[in-house]
Amino acid sequence: PSNFQLRVLRSHSGRGLFAQERIPKGSLIVEYVGRPATAKQIRENRGKYLFWTSDVSMIDGNVPANIARFINHSCAPNCESRIRNRRIYIFALRTIQPGEELSYDYGEEILIFSWLELPLREVLGRMQRLRIGSM
Repeated sequence: PSNFQLRVLRSHSGRGLFAQERIPKGSLIVEYVGRPATAKQIRENRGKYLFWTSDVSMIDGNVPANIARFINHSCAPNCESRIRNRRIYIFALRTIQPGEELSYDYGEEILIFSWLELPLREVLGRMQRLRIGSM
């Protein structure tokens, strides 16, 4: 990853990761690092910083060295994640200005995590209406 100056600051959703300098479009900004998830974490697929790296493996990004864990979700993101050889990298989708918060689209998982507290019938109904999948 590049050595862009990044800083964790207060955000609209708690804490976020902010650019301290201009980041050109297409740049590799940071690697999302962590330790291999436990079998229980993989089974339950619950956790704020879990990230799938393949169909069968995930990492737990809740480690101090992982500054990328502070990148928040956005439906209009300025970054994207790319997985290469079970490693996760964050790239700039467009030029990011100093002081701008980094964000990427968590995809369907953000919907699932936000519904964890809902009754199963309601979750399945919403998923069916959105055509996310069938169970």
